[in-house]
Amino acid sequence: MEFTTKSQPFDQPQASLRSRFFLHLIMFLLFFVSTGSSQAWDGVVITQADYQGLQAVKQEFIDPRGYLRSWNGSGINACSGGWAGIKCAQGQVIVIQLPWKSLGGRISEKIGQLQALRKLSLHDNNLGGSIPMSLGLIPNLRGVQLFNNRLSGSIPASLGLSRFLQTLDLSSNLLSQAIPQNLADSTKLLRLNLSFNSLSGQVPVSLTRSSSLQFLALDHNNLSGPVLDTWGSTNNTSPSLRVLSLDHNSLSGPFPFSLCKLLHLQGFSLSHNRISGTLPSELSKLTKLRTMDVSSNSVSGQIPETLGNISSLTHLDLSQNKLTGEIPVSLTGLKSLTFFNVSYNNLSGPVPTLLSQKFSSSAFVGNLQLCGYSVSTLCPTLNPPSPSPRMSLSTKDILLIASGALIIILVILVFVLICCLLRKKQDKSKPKGLEAGQGAAAAKTEKGGEAEAEGGDPGGKLVHFDGPMTFTADDLLCATAEIMGKSTYGTVYKTTLEDGNQVAVKRLREKITKSQKEFENEINVLGRIRHPNLLALRAYYLGPKGEKLVVFDYMTRGSLATFLHARGQDVRINWPTRMSLIKGMARGLFYLHTHANLIHGNLTSNNVLLDENLNAKISDYGLSRLMTTAAGSSVIATAGALGYRAPELSKLKKANTKTDVYSLGVIILELLTGKSPSEALNGVDLPQWVAAAVKEESTNEVFDVELLNDVNTVGDEMLNTLKLALHCVDPAPSARPEAQQVMTQLREIRPEETSATTSEPLIDVPVASASTSQ
Repeated sequence: MEFTTKSQPFDQPQASLRSRFFLHLIMFLLFFVSTGSSQAWDGVVITQADYQGLQAVKQEFIDPRGYLRSWNGSGINACSGGWAGIKCAQGQVIVIQLPWKSLGGRISEKIGQLQALRKLSLHDNNLGGSIPMSLGLIPNLRGVQLFNNRLSGSIPASLGLSRFLQTLDLSSNLLSQAIPQNLADSTKLLRLNLSFNSLSGQVPVSLTRSSSLQFLALDHNNLSGPVLDTWGSTNNTSPSLRVLSLDHNSLSGPFPFSLCKLLHLQGFSLSHNRISGTLPSELSKLTKLRTMDVSSNSVSGQIPETLGNISSLTHLDLSQNKLTGEIPVSLTGLKSLTFFNVSYNNLSGPVPTLLSQKFSSSAFVGNLQLCGYSVSTLCPTLNPPSPSPRMSLSTKDILLIASGALIIILVILVFVLICCLLRKKQDKSKPKGLEAGQGAAAAKTEKGGEAEAEGGDPGGKLVHFDGPMTFTADDLLCATAEIMGKSTYGTVYKTTLEDGNQVAVKRLREKITKSQKEFENEINVLGRIRHPNLLALRAYYLGPKGEKLVVFDYMTRGSLATFLHARGQDVRINWPTRMSLIKGMARGLFYLHTHANLIHGNLTSNNVLLDENLNAKISDYGLSRLMTTAAGSSVIATAGALGYRAPELSKLKKANTKTDVYSLGVIILELLTGKSPSEALNGVDLPQWVAAAVKEESTNEVFDVELLNDVNTVGDEMLNTLKLALHCVDPAPSARPEAQQVMTQLREIRPEETSATTSEPLIDVPVASASTSQ
């Protein structure tokens, strides 16, 4: 058949008209083949309705950065990847994905014209106005992510009509009024997050009876009324709820016993409400529970013994309630417990020893009748006899007893005074040889040598670094000490010297350290390492009975783990601070690997300490060189249990620069997510959990909610830092960057500020010389 493009009269035969139609059709298709995007698409042009709908949506947006410039023309390439954030199927828009684009304005009601839309992701923008009612009328809608905007008004009830809706995240907006009663009517709904709004009214009963819902967050709102006790009340269906967050509202009434029916529950928070009643012993049925927070309520009664049966529990906060009785000994069997707080209740009796050793005194304070959790709250060894109700003392008897006690006190004071005067007299009458000897020792401190321990510990040796000695062995051994923590290496004490200065002293376990000669050779190398982001070793002491003490600067802010996971409710850590900590750790690790030629081997957030200016200082570096080979393997195993160990260490048993970078990556994820690596997250570790969320395009779910609500947060910096952290925790060691590359990429993500605390040391910091006295 021959085609022609010449004009034909309207009265030509039907065959000629058919020929012209086919010719135009072929030319039309060839045009799209030649001009289409190289990206894969289904070859179908966007429908007119969807094109008009997108143009209406664009018209209502404010686009200061020009991300929507591509939404122009006739829409020819809208479905071929040419329009930013748009995905199509058969010419219809199925995905709008434009997070972190600084979009303002509002969402147009015309979005309802996109009848094939499945996912709408506009989170982390500046969108205002109300949520379009037409959004809920889209029949195939599966995911709506509008969190971190400025949306106001009420939640449209039409969203409850979306039969296929799986995810609805409207958190961190300005939404108000009541939650629609039908919002959980969809039998497909898995995740509902309405937290950080101003929603009022009661929690809809339908939310408590949903058989599909796995994640429900209604925290930080103005919800009131009774906390419902209808959880898990479904017919012939096992409730699927895994996470429940109702904290920071005004809910009242007794603790809901029906929570015990949620057998898949992994975490719930009811804190900062007005909940009363008692805790049910049936909570032990929640065998998958990891986090339980009922703090800041009015819960009374005793702590159930059965809580000790929930072996998966990692976080238990019962603080600021009205609990009575003793702390159950059964809680000591919770091996996974990393956070525990029962402060400010009416508890009594002794704190179980294992709990007092594992957790600081802040977990128990505010219970006037509780004892045994600190030096100042020791429990009495013997109970005083109960006074007889028939015995009574006369006024004369009381005066006689008081006078006798006063005389005894005066005699003791006089005796002490006499002893002091005699000792002073003896000191003056002593030959001046001791003073001369001490002066010589002080002089030799400046030149180098060894310090003999004085007083009751002859034969000990104290070696100082960094110039003149500031304390003697006697000062160190007689100083006031408070246990700060324990590890595989030994016990760490906060030590206050006689002059008021404080140092951290680590008493190493005797059976795991090398011989004295090897020990001294290694520690003298460590004592010369100096860097702003490494904790300085100031001195060490070798006792006559084999004891070994190492002395460091005392860090007033404690560890990064404590700072991040055990801070008060009102303490916020913004993005610039977290980024500064990440950079500090990277600088310290780079110096260790490149200049000190050391592998850390046990880098965790507990080993990163903070000074008063929140500068990160890596500690415990090089300590493995002081230990036997068996002890080093034990440390690696411990690091693995905490979630910081690189996967290849299960076979290699020897750390290297890439395993250190893996640990650094885990700590970066810890700072980005606010989650501890020791937490179990749906049965996977922290890196796997984050990687899975990113793969499913749920990146927003991994970030700490504090960061998402912080005005100082820079979205691009967070995303790029997250990508870098995932490179660091790549299962393949060869795919991980070196510490120097990490540091370089961090500089590109957030350029260095010109300050002493953030400037990058490009050359070796001069090492300190060891000084000792004989």
